[in-house]
Amino acid sequence: MRKRIRLLSDEERARRATRGRPFANGNPGRKPGSKNRSTLVAEALLSDEKDELLRKAIELAKAGDVQMLKFLLERTLPKERSVRVELPPTVGDFDAVAAMEAILVAATTGQILPSEASELASIVAAYARTLDITELRLRLESIEENFADLKGHLGK
Repeated sequence: MRKRIRLLSDEERARRATRGRPFANGNPGRKPGSKNRSTLVAEALLSDEKDELLRKAIELAKAGDVQMLKFLLERTLPKERSVRVELPPTVGDFDAVAAMEAILVAATTGQILPSEASELASIVAAYARTLDITELRLRLESIEENFADLKGHLGK
C-alpha cells in the first residue's frame, strides 16, 4: 500500500512553525527589562537581607562548602582575562596587516590563546573597515566638490 504525500500550504506551514500562542496584532508583548511578579516579591523580601546573606555565603565557602565557593567565584571573577599585545599604530589600511601579523605571532608563540587572537583580529578588522569607509567618504566628498566646481565653470 502506497502512502500519500500531502503538501502543506504556506499558511499551514506558517501555522506549524509558530511556537506557542502568538501575540495579537498591536500587542508588542512584555516591555524590555520588566520582571516577573515572583522576582519582584523576592527582591522586596531580600532587600534588607542582602549584606547578611552575602556574609553567610562567604562563611559557608570558607568553611569548605565547595558548591558555595564555586557559586561565588563564578559571579565575582571576570569571565575573560585582559591580554597585552604590542600592536603597531594603525593609521591606514596596510597598517592593519602589520597588526594582524603581531596578533598571529602572539597566538603562535603562546602569548595569547587562539580565541583571544580571534577577538583581537576582529577588532583590528572592524577598525580597518572604519578607516576604509572614512577614506571613501572623504574621496567622494572631494569628487563631489570638484564636480560642482567643474559644473559651475561650464555653466558660466
